[in-house]
Amino acid sequence: MKSAGEAADHIISAICDAHDNNPAALIEILHDVQGQKGHVPDGDLVVIAMALNLSRAEIFGTMSFYPDFHAQPPEAPVVKICRGEACQAMGALELADKFAAAPMAGEPVEVEPVYCLGNCALAPAAMIGDTLIGRADVARLQSVLADLKK
Repeated sequence: MKSAGEAADHIISAICDAHDNNPAALIEILHDVQGQKGHVPDGDLVVIAMALNLSRAEIFGTMSFYPDFHAQPPEAPVVKICRGEACQAMGALELADKFAAAPMAGEPVEVEPVYCLGNCALAPAAMIGDTLIGRADVARLQSVLADLKK
């Protein structure tokens, strides 16, 4: 019977195999691991490095360069509010300020800036988890957070 660590290693190896153990697919592999686990634990870097024939430092360097990758699970839901030009023109900065000041029924929430969500036509745009929100306002953001809690 496999230990929890061996089972986790098998999952990471399977993700790497799905990308043909190709070092050029490192970012996609990191996205898949984080999608599976919610973060990329330090121990998984060794498994990825072995599968791709890279050093752990190379994997860590790539992971730490991109702010979307997390070594620890987030302590609170992350709300990303676009700060690109189209979203700024449609009130994204004000939305970020209002949302940060709005009470969330005692629930902690992290608000992170992003600089394009590719949803300019529906500015201001936001993202919570995998949910893209167009024409975002405080009420819509709070509604999506409430739905995710259920």
